[in-house]
Amino acid sequence: MTYLEMEKLEATPLQHDPYDFLILENFIKPEQFKAVSADFPKVPGAGSHPPSDLTISGHFKALMDELNGPDFRHAVERKFNIDLTDKPTMYTVRGFVREKDGGIHTDSTTKIITVLLYMNEGWEAEGGRLRLLRSGDSLENPVAEVPPNGGTLLMFRRADNSWHGHKPHSGPRRAIQLNWVTSQKVVDHEQNRHSLSTKIKKIKGFFVPEKEAM
Repeated sequence: MTYLEMEKLEATPLQHDPYDFLILENFIKPEQFKAVSADFPKVPGAGSHPPSDLTISGHFKALMDELNGPDFRHAVERKFNIDLTDKPTMYTVRGFVREKDGGIHTDSTTKIITVLLYMNEGWEAEGGRLRLLRSGDSLENPVAEVPPNGGTLLMFRRADNSWHGHKPHSGPRRAIQLNWVTSQKVVDHEQNRHSLSTKIKKIKGFFVPEKEAM
């Protein structure tokens, strides 16, 4: 079983202004999305959570196996004209955002390619829509805006000008972030950092009731 629309990815052109990026709606096949969404792991509050501290199973695990597989990597390499053979990947899961999240940034220099895959069943709020920007000064006049609708893919090459952010939003907002990074040391450091944060939230009992997570 495959979950990703690889042919649509191949056919979607890479944008180069103001930096290299690609947006593709329904990258997760619509007929598969509900099954993946049903297996989305429970997360202990806001922030990014590493898979080692979550229950990754069922259709969600199968989706992540496909994202971490060679076919997707080769497609990304072709799209960005880059060799990622020896570059490790890492991924984190988000289930909620806070008002303070979404500030304008470029991503760290240790990231090479950022992949964001949104897992929300529709999105009506004005906040929480990621904007790709020409500068780090303002969220207004974006180059593109990405509503975090279910199955929407955003990929971009990290650069000194890869500015992005979103207007404030508080509440459920499901997303997967996968990165190719410069070294395994980066993976270990980032996963340990996120893992500590997740463990603290679990200890403090910051679990959000299931009815609020839908």
